[in-house]
Amino acid sequence: MNEKPGSIYEVIGEDKINVLVNCFYRHVSQHPDLIPIFPDDLTETARKQKQFLTQFFGGPPLYIQEHGHPMLRARHLPFAITPTRKDAWLSCMAKALEEADIQDPYRQFMFERLTMTANHMMNTPEDEKGESM
Repeated sequence: MNEKPGSIYEVIGEDKINVLVNCFYRHVSQHPDLIPIFPDDLTETARKQKQFLTQFFGGPPLYIQEHGHPMLRARHLPFAITPTRKDAWLSCMAKALEEADIQDPYRQFMFERLTMTANHMMNTPEDEKGESM
């Protein structure tokens, strides 16, 4: 299956990733700071996120197999990601990690890794909020 032995993915599995992403996008779809930069239909966005998180946490390289290297920062440049939006994204993810019932120390590790990624995605000062393209 191409899992990395001892990986988060090996511990929590595909089902937990799916629950996590579904919970996450339920929160995103209702968050006033995030709605402007996400599409109305989150189906494809959620599918890609499931692929990415599977790979990010040591599972099969589903994202790379279909889309190539993630190049996250470059792929997110068209969207104004302010500190407020980064915090909103992390808030939605923290709620989703809890709702998906991912236990510590895995939840904490996942949130720390995602926090580093979210910090790297910021590309717009707070006073320049842009809308989705």
